[in-house]
Amino acid sequence: MTVGTDRPGVSVIVPVKGRVAETRRMLQSIMVAAAQCPETVETILVDDSTPQDARQHQINCDRYGARYVRGPRHVGAKRNRGAELAVHDLLLFIDSDCRASPDLLRRYVAGMRAAPPQVVGIAGPTVVEHSKTRVFEIMRRSHLLNGDLEMPGAGRPLAWATTSNLFLRRSALRAVGGFAERTVGATGGEDVDLGLRLTGRGWIIRSDPDALVTHDRMSTDTVRSVCRRLYGYGRSEQWLSTVYPHLRRPRLMPIVALGLTAGIAVVTAHRSRGRSLLLLPVAGATAVGLGAVLRYADDEPPRRLSHAAARTMLEWVFDLGAVAEAVRLRRPVLLFTGFRSPDRDPAA
Repeated sequence: MTVGTDRPGVSVIVPVKGRVAETRRMLQSIMVAAAQCPETVETILVDDSTPQDARQHQINCDRYGARYVRGPRHVGAKRNRGAELAVHDLLLFIDSDCRASPDLLRRYVAGMRAAPPQVVGIAGPTVVEHSKTRVFEIMRRSHLLNGDLEMPGAGRPLAWATTSNLFLRRSALRAVGGFAERTVGATGGEDVDLGLRLTGRGWIIRSDPDALVTHDRMSTDTVRSVCRRLYGYGRSEQWLSTVYPHLRRPRLMPIVALGLTAGIAVVTAHRSRGRSLLLLPVAGATAVGLGAVLRYADDEPPRRLSHAAARTMLEWVFDLGAVAEAVRLRRPVLLFTGFRSPDRDPAA
């Protein structure tokens, strides 16, 4: 990363592609939060949208006092570009489809200025905006979908935090070389990787349960948006498993188990006169049933067991992404392992 100025203050870095309406709301929320911040605040929007969306982003940046910059496609490279251009010593990373709480910057600045030098980051929870859709009701308890966003709510030190709500010392980001710019696709896993490199040096990322960011509901209230997120998460987990092999743990994905069962059933179908094919619906129903029981929350009414079953099947899209990436990498061992972040509950 290029060394720039480090004047006291906050530089808000926002990578974006499309999402014009969501980004406008985000910029408005930052302007409100900046009014409560005791230090100078700048906002840098790094964009690779289409020309039509880019023009709208420029208009909104002018309206809300943000700096507009054209950037690369990869989200990690966008964040690095924003950090290079920043003039302040503290950085807030927030996503374009999120909104800052009014006191977010004030809380972060107070916390970081009072912290010892080994504390290089503070993160708060990202809470998904409530939606009345059936998909949201089914997936709102999904650990795979929302667990990492809500992790700072526990109030304990973190090994990493999502860049939907992460406050960092610019000097620390520079010291570890910034975000990875060659992950799976344009986004995915770079925030985990950054956090592990920071805390791997003995530095600390604190959590502030009251430093809230709201995530737009559009990413969680349709089957398509949920599947897109989960598929990408599954792919990025395999990338992390190759970068951090010591954090792999044995894991048999349900869809891999079903695939093996299907293979055995087909191979033995002739000898068993087709009876082995009966294994397929039985195995599928068993996998869904077990998954539903494991995902069923104690405070859910019994009728919501159907939600747990639906959540199980949707979360298998995560495994589909993991399988696809294992095949692409030609690493069959990844079909039988998973990435275990130091922050995750072993039972999760």
